[in-house]
Amino acid sequence: MAVQEGLTVHVTDAPDLSRYEARVDGELVGYTEYRHHDDTTMLARTEVPEELQNKGIGAALARFAIDAARKAGKRIEPADPFIAGWLERHPEHADMVHEKAIRLGEET
Repeated sequence: MAVQEGLTVHVTDAPDLSRYEARVDGELVGYTEYRHHDDTTMLARTEVPEELQNKGIGAALARFAIDAARKAGKRIEPADPFIAGWLERHPEHADMVHEKAIRLGEET
């Protein structure tokens, strides 16, 4: 749960849809799609409606996804540009990025 700009964001796992869902007052306001692999969780895509961006919804999704991976003993692959950018601004979570994950903007 995260609170910012008056919004209380609740994030839950929706495993049947392979995504983490953010809700405000019970209404779906965003999600992050994932794919679980043996030792990693790839965070593939984050969607938050434009009118709700910059209100902490994406950050709540990122934190929830990282916490879920940590609890499962996995690392993450930040394939989603939002998640990759969020991680750059929050280096305290760098230990959760799988060492073989392709960093966006880097050549392979």
